Amino acid sequence: MKKIVLLFSFIIAVSFTKAQSTPQQNIDKIPPFKILKADSTWFSVANLQKGKPVMIIYFSPDCSHCQHMMYEMKPKMKQFSKVQIVMVTFTDYNRLAMIRNFVRDFDLAKYHNLTVGTEARTYLVQRYYHVSTTPYVAIYDRNGKLVKAFDKLPPIDTLAATIKKG
Repeated sequence: MKKIVLLFSFIIAVSFTKAQSTPQQNIDKIPPFKILKADSTWFSVANLQKGKPVMIIYFSPDCSHCQHMMYEMKPKMKQFSKVQIVMVTFTDYNRLAMIRNFVRDFDLAKYHNLTVGTEARTYLVQRYYHVSTTPYVAIYDRNGKLVKAFDKLPPIDTLAATIKKG
């Protein structure tokens, strides 16, 4: 009887361990995101232009690394003109002013290939990529296949070179 109880205990312990571990998400395709833009309109994966590469940047408007990234990217935006850039944050809907200020401070409205918005409390994109630090960057080719993802921001020239590969 002790052996049976021990066996059941072992099976239960193993099943709890497996239930709590999550398999690594396959990020080979663009996530099915839906974000609220700074102008209070919605933008989703369905709004992306077909046949163009996509760069998804998960960021926070008050993140110093994210702000530094924008300072480095702005002078080199011509290198990114053929890619659709989607900047996604987790900032809550009721704090859209933070996103508007970010767009204003970096004069991002003049870049028609760049979209900034929040997924707010859905955390779909954050969970999809298992983002632990910002900025997080994922680059997809014109067919929507992952070229490369960066947990930490590489040099801006590396991002531009990765886009050209795709």
